[in-house]
Amino acid sequence: MLVPYKSTNQKIAMGLLSFMPKEKDVKKLIKTMERYENDPDWKLYLWKEDDFVGVLGISVEDGEAMLQHLCVNPSHRREGIGKTMLQELRKILPCDLKPTKETKSFLLACAEEGEKSV
Repeated sequence: MLVPYKSTNQKIAMGLLSFMPKEKDVKKLIKTMERYENDPDWKLYLWKEDDFVGVLGISVEDGEAMLQHLCVNPSHRREGIGKTMLQELRKILPCDLKPTKETKSFLLACAEEGEKSV
């Protein structure tokens, strides 16, 4: 289930975001979290099954959503959670979802998988 981020889940969100290569540096990670907490155009969501196992973040500007972050706990990867997270996000987004340089390959892989299953 996709759950909007709340500050009570900060440590969980930071832990999940830290699996992303660009977020391994603690100072960078803290700045990223501050942006999600303070910038109304940046939204962070957690994926909850029994526990929180994934995180995704978007920025929305000029009617366009950009996928900034998407990460699944390594022990839960290869289970389709990332793709499911994107499907649920698209249901609540009022616009198309575009990738950043860091998220482009994952977003394209999900789109290709979707085409294969049609």
